[in-house]
Amino acid sequence: MQKNFKPHPNSFKNTFCVFHEVLSNQIEGLKKQFESKAGSTYYYTEAGMYRVSNHWGRLANSKWRLVAREPETESKTKIGFANWNEFYPDNAEEKLYYIEADFDKNTVTYQHKKNPEYDGKPILRTSFETTKRIKQIRNLQQLTSWAKHFDYDDIDDLRKQIINELIYTEKTLEEIKREI
Repeated sequence: MQKNFKPHPNSFKNTFCVFHEVLSNQIEGLKKQFESKAGSTYYYTEAGMYRVSNHWGRLANSKWRLVAREPETESKTKIGFANWNEFYPDNAEEKLYYIEADFDKNTVTYQHKKNPEYDGKPILRTSFETTKRIKQIRNLQQLTSWAKHFDYDDIDDLRKQIINELIYTEKTLEEIKREI
């Protein structure tokens, strides 16, 4: 029988969290403890929270992201799990976020400074600054028109050089392009 564990209702407000997708057998036998107006369901355990939802990202006053399984499950509704200690404070004023680029998968994302994997090298930024830089990086990843102004041998090397400058320095995109 599951022990009824219930966190304080305000403990999730203004938080950032990365959930990891799990299979449905993880919540078998657990008691649904909350259902949101948008239809997401929540299961609380002493270790953490399971969330069943078809929408992830910005939620009311929180930023909750799901890292999908590989290979990805076909259902639009995903089950994510996060440990209680993986919910980090979020606000618009503090420099809480850093950017990560995966050059093999051609993706970019952001992480919280309290993430135990943060090594202090990427520059910390506010939510707004982080969003702006991520947009610039995605344009660099997905488009090629910007590269016509450069003399280069390999566009992927050029992309990586510019993206790393955007992640690891305070330089603007314009300053980086001028220096190259």
